[in-house]
Amino acid sequence: MPKKLTVLFLPHPLGPSMFKPWGEDVVAAVGDTHNLRILDYSQPLAPQFEGVEVVIDQGGSAGTREMADIAAEKVRLWQILGTGIDHFELDYWIAKKIPVANTPGLYSAVALAECAMMFILMLARKYPVTQENLKAGEMYVPMGRELEGLRLGIVGFGASGTELARRAMPFGMRISAIDIRDVGADEMREFGVEFAGKSADLDKVLAESDVVSLHLHLNDKTRHTIDSLRLRLMKPTAFLINVARGALVDEAALEAALVEGRIGGAGLDAFGREPPDVTSPLFSLPNVIATPHTSGTTDGTSRRRAQASAENVDRVAAGLEPLYRVD
Repeated sequence: MPKKLTVLFLPHPLGPSMFKPWGEDVVAAVGDTHNLRILDYSQPLAPQFEGVEVVIDQGGSAGTREMADIAAEKVRLWQILGTGIDHFELDYWIAKKIPVANTPGLYSAVALAECAMMFILMLARKYPVTQENLKAGEMYVPMGRELEGLRLGIVGFGASGTELARRAMPFGMRISAIDIRDVGADEMREFGVEFAGKSADLDKVLAESDVVSLHLHLNDKTRHTIDSLRLRLMKPTAFLINVARGALVDEAALEAALVEGRIGGAGLDAFGREPPDVTSPLFSLPNVIATPHTSGTTDGTSRRRAQASAENVDRVAAGLEPLYRVD
């Protein structure tokens, strides 16, 4: 029978507003099986880490170097409740020999795909303009675009990219996919993919697509994947969707392309600096729809991430290797 572990949950530094449902779902998934503590930021850290074997870090934003120093050679797993680790000092944790795992994209894939599909539909139907016209009493305009026959280029054909393809296919969209791996024939049939290429084919897909949706991890190779040169490859009617990481896009170049009418619109959920400067012209354009990094913020994502974290706690308790190591 695996032993009960002492687990410390680090709530998001933004405070109580971030505890529901993320923290509640962790308590529900972990608390009955193991001894779960919740860090109190107002109290000294060292006593709260006493006897702790697993730390669950909400979003990877709560951990500090001081915590890593305390946890070194004591904590058997630092579990990040989230996908991206670009804002987490992974090298420091590696130096302290603390195993680190995350909850990868498959746990938020449905939420991200639904948000991307929402952006596509809202942009195609010119939703911001419809709201202004409705308030002004101007009926029957603007004219929308149907998705049937439009080409959707999905850049990053992992968990959320495939889920977007699954949702776009019934709308009659023609799908192209870019990924670093080989996308096999069976997978292409399952998700209605007409063309599957690799990084060398990105420019071709950008030039051909009516909608480009980004589903990449952020790293040194992917930063500013969409820059001024690649924006110039896109159709003047094309939409750019980003539900991944803001720095995948050169935002200054995107703003210029939108202001100058060189692309048709953008749906943005992530930004290079968060919160973004909402006084930027980007946020007043009628062909831009933006949300405050909430594409993955759903009840389903919260439950799945909590359950994945709980499974890793159980694996550590049983002496097994945790899943989804990122160190």
